[in-house]
Amino acid sequence: MNDFTDRPGVAVVAGATGGIGAAIARMLAERGSDVALTYRKNADAADQLADEVRRSGQRAAAWQLDLSDEEATARFLKEVVDQFGGIHTVVYAAGPHVPMVHLSRVSPAQFRRQVEQDTVAFFNLVQPSLPHLRDSGGSLVAVTTAATRRFPVRDGLSAGPKGAVEALVRGIAAEEGRFGVRANCVGPGMLMDGMAARLMDSGDLDEKALDVTRGNIPLRRFGTARDIAEAVCFLASSRAGFISGQTLDVDGAYGV
Repeated sequence: MNDFTDRPGVAVVAGATGGIGAAIARMLAERGSDVALTYRKNADAADQLADEVRRSGQRAAAWQLDLSDEEATARFLKEVVDQFGGIHTVVYAAGPHVPMVHLSRVSPAQFRRQVEQDTVAFFNLVQPSLPHLRDSGGSLVAVTTAATRRFPVRDGLSAGPKGAVEALVRGIAAEEGRFGVRANCVGPGMLMDGMAARLMDSGDLDEKALDVTRGNIPLRRFGTARDIAEAVCFLASSRAGFISGQTLDVDGAYGV
């Protein structure tokens, strides 16, 4: 597939050093896109990923960025356009770690931090990117969560902020479609990598919980970051040219 070979500009992948973000960046490069990567702390992983993209024959650059910093995020986008000539796709695959905790035990301060580091960070990235997406007739894809359709107990710190992101994406689709801009979401279910792997490693999800979760998935298995990347790259491509304002859950039918 060469979905992006003829697209001028670059795909921005925010949160590219996470398991999902890295898989998306690799697949965009495989399908002909240059890639601008952001990371929060893991410079080594970002540099390695950028090198990997370059070895595949595409251009790549990495920026350290705190998306909750409104001014820094706007500067980043300007630098991307200056370096690559434009932006054809924005992928939001960032977000803070989400501890598994009942909402009754979440303090208002903790909830506020989660919203600022996820929902507000998303808007900080997307709002100043819209003029560039208008110029390119581009696409926005936000990685959210299948938990906004079927709520897993103790996952409110994910479902709440990500639900707000999905509402914003629908609004952008409704308002920006007249400029040729499309906006969609991909909602991961339980995966073997990404945040789910961190929850397993931390003990937030023990073997008993994993067995229960697997039993709630009709396909009886967990997905992978590459499954999410396939959905993101499809929605960003011209093959999905009449799809906007939608959320595609990649969850093994968990939400049915």
